[in-house]
Amino acid sequence: WTDKIVRKVQASKEIAAFLMGTISTQEKFEARRKHLALREWQRMKENDSQECRNCHNFEYMDFSEQGPRSRKQHSTALASGEKTCVDCHKGIAHQLPDMSDVPGW
Repeated sequence: WTDKIVRKVQASKEIAAFLMGTISTQEKFEARRKHLALREWQRMKENDSQECRNCHNFEYMDFSEQGPRSRKQHSTALASGEKTCVDCHKGIAHQLPDMSDVPGW
């Protein structure tokens, strides 16, 4: 819970960006969307997707309730620490930006 509150306070700079006009219109926001998403995904990678894990604790995952692909990924790459939630679940909380010019998308 504490980590969640800390993140909410950190996110307040997004409000400042809106008030300063950096992302004050839909067009300005869309122009910055990819940059914002890439920065956020990197932050989440660095903190092992803490925001996800606040509710979706790996130790309590019921693999029998998951499909074969999810079960395999969660029990191997996620369990080993090779990957974290945001590696596979980009866009789960927000619409993805246009990534057509990014290799590998």
